[in-house]
Amino acid sequence: MKAREFDRKFNEGKDILKYLDISKAKRPNQEQKRVNVDFPLWMIDLLDKEAKRIGVPRQSIIKVWVAERLEKVS
Repeated sequence: MKAREFDRKFNEGKDILKYLDISKAKRPNQEQKRVNVDFPLWMIDLLDKEAKRIGVPRQSIIKVWVAERLEKVS
């Protein structure tokens, strides 16, 4: 398929996934790297309560809150 036809299908809102090889697709700057952070117990307790309240894992709360803060300062 030529690029023009592909673009036309995309612009028309048609399904283009069958034309893509997403087996090796990567999201730029989204690679994961494990880090260890020590928190005081009172922080862990509050993180766990908030995570339980909204129904997500503790790690998700931490990631979202850190991302929000980094967006503010950048």
